[in-house]
Amino acid sequence: QEWKNTLATWDPQDFCNISKVILPADTYWSPPVFILERVNGQNSNLDYMTIMHNGSFNSTQPFQVTLTCSLVIFKFPFDTQMCNVSIASYLHPVTDLVLKVRRTPAEMMKDSQSYFLTDGEWKFTNMSIMEYTEEIDDEGFSLVTYVISMERRPMLYILNLILPTCALYLLDLAVLFGPSSLEEKINFQIAIILGSSMLAVILNNILPTSSNKPPIIGTH
Repeated sequence: QEWKNTLATWDPQDFCNISKVILPADTYWSPPVFILERVNGQNSNLDYMTIMHNGSFNSTQPFQVTLTCSLVIFKFPFDTQMCNVSIASYLHPVTDLVLKVRRTPAEMMKDSQSYFLTDGEWKFTNMSIMEYTEEIDDEGFSLVTYVISMERRPMLYILNLILPTCALYLLDLAVLFGPSSLEEKINFQIAIILGSSMLAVILNNILPTSSNKPPIIGTH
């Protein structure tokens, strides 16, 4: 966070050429911001800010949060999800506090890719930034929303879910049109139904239940 306080300025020549000082965060006023999608998190202990001689304040507080995100899993496991990270300050209206981003989406994208785990389930693909004003009770509040796009890595699900499902369907067709007796076909069909049921249970444990559309692999 960066902001400016014209009341906290000084001439470095009058103070041994000291152009900046580092003080605890509760020493001066700082913008109270919130992440709207946050459900849980852990704050850091770096509650300090840097004050420049021209009144510029800089505060960096890394922390880890858990966010809510609405998933659309109709194309699972070849789906791309978009999640929002909205930062707002509902204690001060837009006439007193306006949130702005300092870096472009391309710069944020580059930094985010350097921090993102490359061997995880998701692949970070894109980021866009929206600055807007939200009206609440006839009063406007400034918001900044980061729209994050992530693409699922499907290889693990192809090997453990899709290929076994296709193998069961091919086995079903082979048994159905094979020269086996009716009793053997029934036994094979029961075994295939049990195998499909186990794959459906695995799929149900993997996917969230809050999606509006079930995945294609689950409906077939």
